[in-house]
Amino acid sequence: MKTTVSSKHPQDLRKTILYITVATIGLALIITVAVLSRNPSIVPQSATETHAQSALKVGQIAPAFAVSTTAGSFDLASAKTPVLLEVFATWCPHCQRETKVIDKLYAKFGKEVTIVGVTGSAVSMDGTTPASENDLIQFAQKYQATYPLAFDSELKVAGAYLQAGFPTLILIKADKTIAYIGDGEVTEQILAAAIKKTL
Repeated sequence: MKTTVSSKHPQDLRKTILYITVATIGLALIITVAVLSRNPSIVPQSATETHAQSALKVGQIAPAFAVSTTAGSFDLASAKTPVLLEVFATWCPHCQRETKVIDKLYAKFGKEVTIVGVTGSAVSMDGTTPASENDLIQFAQKYQATYPLAFDSELKVAGAYLQAGFPTLILIKADKTIAYIGDGEVTEQILAAAIKKTL
């Protein structure tokens, strides 16, 4: 007597294997997300999230700072024009996109306003290694930042200016008082209007 194998069994086996594979992949993704979320130095939890926030307010005197930028030395105390300061992280996608906005402002107001970007994170653009001057140069090249950028290894500028998110944008009047504070992606129109009020 011949034994016949039902065609349903191979199909059931294939379905079972498929379900197990999908479940395994799903479990692996859950574990990966859980591990990464516990270690923000590997992958920042949010592109705009920061771990500290300055108490700086509009109308206050801007904290003094001096940095060495890609265009030479900059000292706020000796600035004769209004200053647009950006505190950014090279890994932050919002900061990466904001370079286009700041480039346009630099082209338009660069002779009337001093624009400078200063690093505010200890993590590099790859999200895994420490930030460095080389990381800053790679950021400038990749995102075509034409305005002066500075690497702040001690994060002193961030400590004084960084708000709730990257990038933080601070407009400082020529008299060194704060005229505007913003964080996250800010449009060219909003920043241009704030600049015009200081000129």
